[in-house]
Amino acid sequence: MKWKILLILFLTGFLAHAQQKQLVVAQDGSGDHTTIQAAVDAIPAFPEERIEIRIRNGVYREKLVIPSWKTRISFKGEDRDKTRIVWNDYSGKGEINTFTSYTVLVQGNEFQAENITFENNAGPVGQAVALHVEADRCVFKNCNIIGDQDTLYAGVDNSRQYYVNCYIEGTTDFIFGPATAVFENCTIHCKKNSYITAASTPKDQPYGFVFLNCKINTASAEATKVYLGRPWRPYAQTVFLNSELGAHIRPEGWHNWKKPEAEKTAFYAEYKSSGPGAAKDQRVPWSKQLTRKEAKKFTPEKVLAGKDNWNPTKH
Repeated sequence: MKWKILLILFLTGFLAHAQQKQLVVAQDGSGDHTTIQAAVDAIPAFPEERIEIRIRNGVYREKLVIPSWKTRISFKGEDRDKTRIVWNDYSGKGEINTFTSYTVLVQGNEFQAENITFENNAGPVGQAVALHVEADRCVFKNCNIIGDQDTLYAGVDNSRQYYVNCYIEGTTDFIFGPATAVFENCTIHCKKNSYITAASTPKDQPYGFVFLNCKINTASAEATKVYLGRPWRPYAQTVFLNSELGAHIRPEGWHNWKKPEAEKTAFYAEYKSSGPGAAKDQRVPWSKQLTRKEAKKFTPEKVLAGKDNWNPTKH
């Protein structure tokens, strides 16, 4: 009789473990949880295997945190436009600052998201982050990242992030931070005469932001003079390769943030930009047009490899 009890306990534990590999979030109560945060909280610390949270369509009004001990989590939405995580904090709202204004904060390594909209709908009120990523080896596929100023914070040194087939919109410095991040086949939509990127790449970090085969060819009517980037910190790195630039991109391309000394350390470069905004002969003299040989080192596999040879294209 004892062995039967032990067998039942074992099978119960096994099934519970198996069920943890996938959780369903649905606002109508038909899933395992009605909020995304509840599903994240239900996952054990440092799970041995990847756990997928399937999120059914809906507007999830949550200020969401994936803490550092919740690793190997995947979010998978039903529809990128209909599965939305929305909040409205902004810098200056009470005790909130830029780094606490996020809608979603990702600290757990190896996070993945697909078919999700991350949105801060505070409006044009200053810094208001939609997605704040501090974790390493993160992948975002087919996602919308929507906001105004400071939409996407690619945070912390040596964090590696891969965005593919994503849509990102904002006004000022709306892709910013120190991380190594590759944006492949992404659409970048500008909403104001301002700056797209504000990298703060650490001095000894090999890469900063890399835009590969992206479309920066759409803009709001009021956005007619937009810079590709400006250096938040002295050694900022931002590179655009094989990307289509609209007429709203300023011919000089880059701005020094009124810090002439940053011109000596920032690495701003392009390779085969196309479209009406690709005025390579009018770019600031301290930016660079890459040769074919130089451009070859800016593949996702090389940029994001790190010391562990991570290849995000396999995920």
